[in-house]
Amino acid sequence: MEMWYTEKHSENVGITMKVTETLFSGKSEFQQLDIVQTLEYGKMMLLDGLVMVTERDEFVYHDMIAHPALFTHPAPKNVLVIGGGDGGSIREIMKHPGVEQATLCEIDGLVIEKSIELLPSMACEIDGSNSRVKLHVDDGLAYIRDHQNEFDVILVDSTDPIGPAVGLFEEDFYRLVHGALKEDGIMVAQSESPFYHADIQKAMYGNLRNVFPIVEMYQAFIPTYPSGLWSFAFASKKYHPVNDFDQQRAANRGFHTRYYNEQLHLGAFMLPTFARENIA
Repeated sequence: MEMWYTEKHSENVGITMKVTETLFSGKSEFQQLDIVQTLEYGKMMLLDGLVMVTERDEFVYHDMIAHPALFTHPAPKNVLVIGGGDGGSIREIMKHPGVEQATLCEIDGLVIEKSIELLPSMACEIDGSNSRVKLHVDDGLAYIRDHQNEFDVILVDSTDPIGPAVGLFEEDFYRLVHGALKEDGIMVAQSESPFYHADIQKAMYGNLRNVFPIVEMYQAFIPTYPSGLWSFAFASKKYHPVNDFDQQRAANRGFHTRYYNEQLHLGAFMLPTFARENIA
């Protein structure tokens, strides 16, 4: 008998793919975690039944949550990732030799454990082998409350605003992030699909603009996420992601990226009219 996974993106639309094996299924105190083997997208992680990452297209998400901020900030040395227990964001951060320390603060230790075991291509830098990486199994809000004026860049690699991630989309959280950043710090957060989450985006960008002087949306194309068109919020105390972007430094980066490049960095901030109008 064939087994298929289906995720609804709205009441009448979704995505489905053939699954050959369930590699892990279990429940932590926070959420249901499943890792399955698919024919088309390789191993796929689900949280509460929703796609988080797949081996085939995770490089798009992880390139784009990490590199735009790290190439806009002139000298990022201390970087924090809130969420991101699969390790992909940390993997990309570690490609930047100037980063002295990257901290992963993930609320669900089971996600870290099973990513190291079953998704080593993403979790290769969070397995304890890299002295530049620190792991904390903790609530991100509590962690940044105790670490003020400390980070050059903070990446909020969260799930959708349900369950343990609800607080990561609220103004109070962004004020804590603002305080945890140094005087020229940058925050990036995934900010959902312009097609299916317009109301979430409108509220999120309004909350960010109440806190940060520079707030911009940029986009990437991720096949397994709702609509395939995904967005990220760039919020900064000082540096603008286009006006202050050092294109030559990005071009001479000295490491391979599969999605991100210096031209794409600029183009990603050129939004479709409907998306721009929604968060205006």
